[in-house]
Amino acid sequence: MSHVFDDAVVAAVLRHMNDDHTDDNLLIARAFGDGEPTASVMTGFDGDAGVWDVTRDGVVTELRVPWPGGPIDDRPAVRREVVAVYEAACARLGVERPAHS
Repeated sequence: MSHVFDDAVVAAVLRHMNDDHTDDNLLIARAFGDGEPTASVMTGFDGDAGVWDVTRDGVVTELRVPWPGGPIDDRPAVRREVVAVYEAACARLGVERPAHS
């Protein structure tokens, strides 16, 4: 069974991703989803994967991307794995990865 994170942890991560990394969310959707998305919002995560709602042609679908490093169970690992998903998306699309803080 996948690790379930505390609601406060999930809310903080989602707020950060959706307020500060909107372009990264879209890049992840382009890399791991089908077609050309027009919007992508991170909606959740658990110990196995991150979850995004991706809009294509006006239709919203869920995209679940497994953590590259495998299952996680603590907050520091969430940041590490979200960055790893982003880096994998850049590599898959051939996009030069800008530095993140």
